[in-house]
Amino acid sequence: MTTNRDYYEVLGVPREASIDEIKSAFRKLARQYHPDVSKEADAEEKFKEINEAYGVLSDPEKRARYDRFGRAGLGDMNGMPDYATMDFSDIFEEILGGFGFGFGGGSRAHRPRRGRDLQVQVALTFEEAIFGVEKPIEVTRNEICATCKGSGAEPGTSPQRCGTCGGRGDVRQVRQTILGAMMQSGPCPNCNGRGEVITTPCHTCRGSGLERKTVKKVVPIPAGVDKGNQIRLAGEGEPGALGGPHGNLYLLLNVDRHKFFRRRENDILLDLDVNVAQATLGAEIEVPTVDGAEKLKIPAGTQPGKVFTLKGHGVPYVRRSGRGDQRVIVNVEIPARLTREQRELFEQLAATLGTTVKPKEKGFLDWLNEALGG
Repeated sequence: MTTNRDYYEVLGVPREASIDEIKSAFRKLARQYHPDVSKEADAEEKFKEINEAYGVLSDPEKRARYDRFGRAGLGDMNGMPDYATMDFSDIFEEILGGFGFGFGGGSRAHRPRRGRDLQVQVALTFEEAIFGVEKPIEVTRNEICATCKGSGAEPGTSPQRCGTCGGRGDVRQVRQTILGAMMQSGPCPNCNGRGEVITTPCHTCRGSGLERKTVKKVVPIPAGVDKGNQIRLAGEGEPGALGGPHGNLYLLLNVDRHKFFRRRENDILLDLDVNVAQATLGAEIEVPTVDGAEKLKIPAGTQPGKVFTLKGHGVPYVRRSGRGDQRVIVNVEIPARLTREQRELFEQLAATLGTTVKPKEKGFLDWLNEALGG
């Protein structure tokens, strides 16, 4: 099933919802519509729709593409997310564990768990985004405790097996539910699911096995990136639990506005004022580009809104070689004040041009949009 509804609408969360809010909404809806629990006729279809929405919005990279491009940005299967790369087992076990459904045949508490993903905002200048840069960043995250190497126990001591759960990490009991007697399991309250208790906590991390540290790194930003792009640094997030892999670190890019230049995909736009004489008689002028000044020939009779192209002076393509172009949009500047001599010359010119006016079918803005492909 591929839903046509907005994924945020499916989960009932706002577009700015945090990952915790998205997970919470998914858990609630999954409990309500799971086919083995719900009695509603369309429960199975709704459950698939909920899974599809969660599969996209719980993945920072897929979510960023969806926010920017909609389903077209999700790639395979006409925008349908690739569920083969998603792991719902932890959430499903949490939702359905109390109803006696098994996932993997073992205790969830003893399985390695992947660490949490992190996100850092990175500010770039217009030129840094175009040409690339090595950017220093700081990220505050949990690190494996250097004193106890992550065990949580003071060096020279060892964690002991939990006497409450016998080292399993969870405790089980039979309860009566609306579906009958069900085996319910949950993390052991004595060891919090670890299966071990620390009798002598590490003096550095106080038994958590983790230290909060601010890490400084220099990361390469490729040429051609744009505002809203994300860069994934694999394994640079929070450490996993019980030997699980680290999460990822996502760099969210912000690009400052330039004083003169604007960006349109891989082209750079520049509005350029020329005077009446230059537009009428023609001229050779210097035009600023991100690569330095370039000469541009303005033909005689150039009209307002004329677009000139400087090949190869645009933004580099991120995934292939080459660059876009710079588009120079000419505006004829009408002087607001004239000297006496200038006014006399314009009056003489006006006398030779006459007073006839010619209405045009299209306005300047229409012409400009057509010239830029808008």
